[in-house]
Amino acid sequence: MDGVADRDDGHFLDASPDSAALLRSRAIPSLFEALETQSEGTVAVDRDARVVWINAKYARMLGISDPAEAIGREVEEIIPHSQMRQVLATGQPILLDLMLFGTQRLVVTRFPLTDDAGTVIGAVGFVLYDSLHRLKPLLAELSRLEAELAATKRRLDEGRQPRYTLQSYVGDSPVCLEVKRKARLAARTDAPILLLGETGTGKELIAQAIHGLSARSGRSFVGVNVAAIPETLLEAEFFGAVPGAYTGLDRRGREGRFKTADGGTLFLDEIGDMPLGLQAKLLRALQEQEIEPLGSDRPVKVDVRVIAATNVDLEQRIRDGRFRSDLYYRLNVLPIRLPALAEMGGGLEAIAESILQEIAARSGLPLRGLTPEAVEVLGRHRWPGNVRELRNVLERACLLTENRRLTAADLTEALPDLGKATPLEVLPVPIGTTVRVEPQQQPLPDYDQAFDEFERGLLGRALAASGGRATEAARALGISRAAFYKKLARLGMRAGE
Repeated sequence: MDGVADRDDGHFLDASPDSAALLRSRAIPSLFEALETQSEGTVAVDRDARVVWINAKYARMLGISDPAEAIGREVEEIIPHSQMRQVLATGQPILLDLMLFGTQRLVVTRFPLTDDAGTVIGAVGFVLYDSLHRLKPLLAELSRLEAELAATKRRLDEGRQPRYTLQSYVGDSPVCLEVKRKARLAARTDAPILLLGETGTGKELIAQAIHGLSARSGRSFVGVNVAAIPETLLEAEFFGAVPGAYTGLDRRGREGRFKTADGGTLFLDEIGDMPLGLQAKLLRALQEQEIEPLGSDRPVKVDVRVIAATNVDLEQRIRDGRFRSDLYYRLNVLPIRLPALAEMGGGLEAIAESILQEIAARSGLPLRGLTPEAVEVLGRHRWPGNVRELRNVLERACLLTENRRLTAADLTEALPDLGKATPLEVLPVPIGTTVRVEPQQQPLPDYDQAFDEFERGLLGRALAASGGRATEAARALGISRAAFYKKLARLGMRAGE
């Protein structure tokens, strides 16, 4: 046995060539002797996989009384599950393996043996352990890692399940009921859907509700905001990338959103902002139900239902040359238009009450209601930010008042423009009469200045309520004491004021 294949021809520190050669000549047999002594069995074969040497310990384990009886026999004849022939064929070691022998599981390692020219002339195998109990620490760690991996996968799968149902879309006005009717119809098919509506009208909510009602409800719901991803990364984000497709990519490659959503639903928000080049690949994915990862020339089959959403006029974008007409017609199989908050009519109060319940559950603040005057004030505002703006105003009002029922004054404090529209104190409103007063055009204040004034008032009220004690004031606002002091310093305030 001249040596072990693929050995490292390194150097010994501060050693002369003669002493290095001597050390190396002794190291290899010493290592072999140590393995042979400490292991449960050792066997060596020639290039034809015939046993040329076996120690007595291994022979007894195999039921052979005299080791000489094994010499010259093919290794599989005495060790049925041996992989020594594979080591001879590949010239590669099998460093750690489990081998069955009867009812036993043996932990083994195998190395090829080479001559000075590097030609494989045989192989040697060692039985490291004849019982797995010695590997219990390693197996326990492996089991722990497998459990963590399974738990992480479950959390990812749960995170891809829809959070909303059709009951989450609050409102019983005719326009709301029509949205729900179309959503139920859409859930019966796999046809693409195009959701149309202003920002904050609940397009993702409806998309998740459709997925939850469909036959795909048990599979992933994957949402992606097209406008939020840099254009250079969009193709890999959607269709994936093979290893080495671009600099910095993980060597395992990247799984795109289409592959992640395979069998489920892919929600594409802000589809109107998709670059023209990517629109062509999306069209092909929709038509052929296959994708081509970045850097690959092999298409991959996928089964994905696409729901797209936009708050822009796609037909105008087609006229401007910014959106493909063929993709538009492919997506626009079943369009659903979501009404703006100003179109809800009497449904606005129900939406506001639902938001107040959500705020109370999330923040721990008391559940608030609305006075009739407050409902009327809400109805006068145009709500350009729709539900997002309404939620922001209601949450701010809940922080600014102790009232269990929000009043018109509470709301106007949270959103000054509400108070500017119609001063309730001087406007007579006969019972049963609906009065709508158009808001006056007022110059908008500087955003940063307006926000500072709001925050200064909020911190001042918290300090006043806590008797100037910053810790209690911070706790009441739900922020850390350090954050509270930073805000005071930025606004030029002190806790004693």
